[in-house]
Amino acid sequence: MSVPVPHRRTAVLSQQAAPARDVCAARRTPDGAVDVPAHLLTTTAGATTAPIPGARRPDTPADNGSGPGLTVLLIGSDPSSTVPDMWDWAGRKVRLRTARNLTEAARLLTDDVDCILLDLAPATEADAPADGAGDTLGALHAVLRMAPAHAVLVMTPETDAERAAEAVRVGAQDYLFRDELDGAVLSRAVRYAVERKRADLAQRQLTESRMRAQENARLERGLLPTPLLDGSDLRFAARYRPGRSRALLGGDFYDTVRTPDGTVHAMIGDVCGHGPDEAALGVELRIAWRALTFAGLCGDELLSTLQKVLEHERADDEIFATLCTVDISPDGRRAGLCLAGHPAPLLSRAGGPPRLLPYEYGGPALGLLPYARWPRHQIELGGAWSLMMYTDGLIEGHVGEGRLRLGQEGMADLVARRMAAGLTGEELLDTALNEVRDLNGGELTDDVAVLWLDRGRG
Repeated sequence: MSVPVPHRRTAVLSQQAAPARDVCAARRTPDGAVDVPAHLLTTTAGATTAPIPGARRPDTPADNGSGPGLTVLLIGSDPSSTVPDMWDWAGRKVRLRTARNLTEAARLLTDDVDCILLDLAPATEADAPADGAGDTLGALHAVLRMAPAHAVLVMTPETDAERAAEAVRVGAQDYLFRDELDGAVLSRAVRYAVERKRADLAQRQLTESRMRAQENARLERGLLPTPLLDGSDLRFAARYRPGRSRALLGGDFYDTVRTPDGTVHAMIGDVCGHGPDEAALGVELRIAWRALTFAGLCGDELLSTLQKVLEHERADDEIFATLCTVDISPDGRRAGLCLAGHPAPLLSRAGGPPRLLPYEYGGPALGLLPYARWPRHQIELGGAWSLMMYTDGLIEGHVGEGRLRLGQEGMADLVARRMAAGLTGEELLDTALNEVRDLNGGELTDDVAVLWLDRGRG
């Protein structure tokens, strides 16, 4: 691909001298200096006239001393090379450091350097052999490796126009021709290069952040459970809303599987807290529950084993988890219930209003007592029934602006009204969650998981 021809940077040219009466055009600025039109500072021969006390060019603002300005690091092989004075956005003079080589540049490249001005030596025939294998921008590549977060300007002779454009293509923010350097042009180029580099870094960080968010979303989505109910006549629905902003996974967890003997096992739990560590622990407990369930464990034996998993995997001894497990017989008419510090489910029989199952048979949350026990309570379901399991995020939202919380009874009444209106399954869960959020006056701050199982015939 051919290298584009660069746009020329033109220096400010000298103008003819003005009549002496034009001196009246000078005016004093608020800081005491005198702004003089540019044409009064040059003669027909290009030489400056006698200086006017306190005068400055209008394109070189005064250093207002309002704080640290920009710092530029000049890298060039000629120690006598000079560049015009430069000024930043606020009119402060740019500080200049000089380095004769890359070794000196590495020593002078401190955190306060904003831009690197690299004076490229003229290219020679030795730099560009016939086979194209030469590197005429070796110094630039070294600077880009040494200072990836800094703006870089290159200076070349006007005869090296193609190499100047190539320098921008490989990573420099801009280029200037050495023979046409002017203070105003150089000041604008430095400011532009710094802002462009900042914009590039911000865009790169934004892109990386988006990529990480997409990867995290794929990971979290993959960790959400897929119910295994093949062969069962039960209808299933679930809703999950993590309390963490922009997250898909929180400390709540649930799962539902059907074992080879036809028993349907359902579980819902909550790790205290709702950060990423709690979310990871919830996933571990869910996967452990599924594996132990397929291995044939149930009730107290299963929960005791889960507590050991929790004790080994938690970050500190104060972390605990609540859990509710239900195992439904193959004929769908009976179930065993275990509660480990978790709210009791809602059960509706034969289309009747939902009622909270008794909690007095439950045990403590996992991780609180080393030798706890969790009795399994037998429940008669009947021919047609609906069961809703949930985490405390659903019942701890506020009702109105006061300190009153919804609670289990309030949640049961809310669900009963929606069921009386004919709602069930996913439609019921969506409506209930939206109403709980509205009562709270906004999004719920805690994780919320809700699971629904339904058997509509005997």
